[in-house]
Amino acid sequence: HVQLVESGGGSVQAGQSLRLSCAVSGYTNSYYCMAWFRQGPGKRREGVATLGNDGSIDYANSVKGRFIISQDNAKNTLYLQMNGLKPEDTGMYQCATRGGMWPSWLKASYTYWGQGTQVTVS
Repeated sequence: HVQLVESGGGSVQAGQSLRLSCAVSGYTNSYYCMAWFRQGPGKRREGVATLGNDGSIDYANSVKGRFIISQDNAKNTLYLQMNGLKPEDTGMYQCATRGGMWPSWLKASYTYWGQGTQVTVS
C-alpha cells in the first residue's frame, strides 16, 4: 500500500522560502511519477509541479522561476523548494503519485495522495 506523508509547511512572510517534503513508501517498483498540488481558500485544487519517471519536470506558470521540484536519489522523498513566496501561494499543499512514466495535470488521474501540509504567506 503506497503512502505519502508531507511535511514542511508553515506561516511565512512574502518573499521568504519554504521547502516541503513528501515521504514516499509502499511502492514495489520505481515505475511511477509524482506531482504537487495545492488548494487555496475558496479555490479549486490546482497542479503546481510534476515530476516524470524519466526526471522530466513541469511547472504551473504561476510558480515558474520560483519553485523547484526534486526527488532524492533513492526516490524515497519528493521535495518542493518554494522561493519568493507570495500571498497567493497560500493553501494546502499535497503530493500525489500514480504509476507509469508520465505525470499529468489532471488531479483525478492520481491514485495516491498525502494528507497535505498548510502553507500560509502573509
